[in-house]
Amino acid sequence: MCGFTFTVFLSAFQLLPVAPFRIHDLGGSTFASGLFLGFLTYASAWSAPVTGALTDRVGRRRTLLVASAVICACTVAYALLADYRVMLAIVIVHGIFWSGLLSASAAYLTNMLPEDRRAEGIGYWGLSSVAAIAVAPPIGFWIFDRGWTWVCVSCAVLNVLMGMIAWTLDESDVVRTFRSTDVAGPKARATTNNFIEWRVLVLSVSLFLYSFGYGAISSFSAVYADTIGVSPKSLYLTMLAIVILLTRPLSGPLADRVGYKPVLVPAFVFTALGLGVLALAGSRASFISSAVVFGVGFGTSYPVFVAHVMRDVDASRRGAAFGAILAAFDTGIGTGSTMTGWLIQRFGFPIAFGTAAALAAISLPYFLLAERRLR
Repeated sequence: MCGFTFTVFLSAFQLLPVAPFRIHDLGGSTFASGLFLGFLTYASAWSAPVTGALTDRVGRRRTLLVASAVICACTVAYALLADYRVMLAIVIVHGIFWSGLLSASAAYLTNMLPEDRRAEGIGYWGLSSVAAIAVAPPIGFWIFDRGWTWVCVSCAVLNVLMGMIAWTLDESDVVRTFRSTDVAGPKARATTNNFIEWRVLVLSVSLFLYSFGYGAISSFSAVYADTIGVSPKSLYLTMLAIVILLTRPLSGPLADRVGYKPVLVPAFVFTALGLGVLALAGSRASFISSAVVFGVGFGTSYPVFVAHVMRDVDASRRGAAFGAILAAFDTGIGTGSTMTGWLIQRFGFPIAFGTAAALAAISLPYFLLAERRLR
């Protein structure tokens, strides 16, 4: 599953940083170039509760096969098209099947993991996407120098490889084993008549609140560094990746051992503090300090949150649950990227990152209140 996910993100992040340049070459504006990622993110987020629930009905392995094939077809279409507006229409289809692929793979992986090591397993699995995102963009731009078509060919080949890996998966044994052993099964089966996991969606609003800041950092930390004279411009994102790679293998086993909430609560706090440091001081030292603090919190929060939520979700409903989580998380990233640009233009960087810090600070009391009421 780590190999599958590494291949998925290696393909996607060769394409995504390069696609805006292709749209610009076809006559699209800078705004149109930015819509490629925006359409993909929002199509994925808004369709995720439905596509996640569908994976529970049609099967995770079958969903992975279909999604890999459709995304491969979309990639081939990008190579053949000469109208950027059609590209933007196709990327919406790409985003819908992307959400199904992520939900199905996450549900399949969670069903493989033993209950007492769930956070650890999800943490390790998440490192495969972090590693792919670290190496994919340079590879994508290197291939792009040889032509846009070769980028699409490379991604299509990786999509075929994704399908081949999915073909080897055996879903029946995993689902049968965990349906009979999941301790939360009786509680969750009461909700199986619901198509969408509304309880998980409501609780996952806390992910929206803190992933807003990740969207802001992803899009504008390099611009902020350039504005205040910090070099290299990628310093924040590089430090963030290093911190996540170092801390996630430790935080997952810790959460499995001492409990999810004792680790999740300080992780939410660290996420807000890291954004606050970035808003209050603009220097190289504050960049590094913010990246370390934010990285510890953000890198810990997601796998521990997922492990915590999955205790109360039956194995047969985990696709729907991951769809709800993905909807909140991706909407937060997309909204953070979009709104932070507007805030920076109107009020400047400190206000923009301060807003992200405030939303992240709200995520903790919201999570505690929502969980208590839902339980």
